[in-house]
Amino acid sequence: MGSERMEMRKRQMSTTQETPGAAQAPLSAGNRGSNACCFCWCCCCSCSCLTVRNQDEERARRTSHELQAEGIPNCEESPAPTLEEVNAWAQSFDKLMLTPAGRNAFREFLRTEFSEENMLFWMACEELKQESNKSVIEEKARLIYEDYISILSPKEVSLDSRVREVINRNMLEPSQHTFDDAQLQIYTLMHRDSYPRFMNSAIYKDLLQSLSEKSIEA
Repeated sequence: MGSERMEMRKRQMSTTQETPGAAQAPLSAGNRGSNACCFCWCCCCSCSCLTVRNQDEERARRTSHELQAEGIPNCEESPAPTLEEVNAWAQSFDKLMLTPAGRNAFREFLRTEFSEENMLFWMACEELKQESNKSVIEEKARLIYEDYISILSPKEVSLDSRVREVINRNMLEPSQHTFDDAQLQIYTLMHRDSYPRFMNSAIYKDLLQSLSEKSIEA
């Protein structure tokens, strides 16, 4: 009897010692499970940490976009367009692009279509053509390439492989005409693709209506 009592007491003591560890095990497992996505290789779609991570990435993208917007050059200085001038824009794309007011209005429209880089590239090429200093030409050509030709640029314009090859050859010795082929291709793209939509846009129609009403009042 004595030996049996001692055996039972040992078993009770052993059970009592194991109980705290057993009680802590589910708690540890529960803690680990609630943060499993932070430490293990698997992530579920409903994971709160994944949601936070996505929010951080979205915030970073928004900040990057705002910084890019700050770097966009201001519109060209020009007097307010006349009714006659705005009517002429509908006659041809060349007449629209001929005046600063026309380019500003068209550029405003391109911004709504997220393709303003086409106009910015075209304007940068026009500016390059006005340069005569070799060092300035080389620097501006490099900047144009980095801003609008490089595949790493967020403002990269759409060019075919042939034109890109021409540009890469021209960049070995930059000149005022390094981007002539590319400029023509982008000009044609804006003419065929964006210009018809601009003529039917609220930006153009509202401007035309406003000037027409002012003309009648005068």
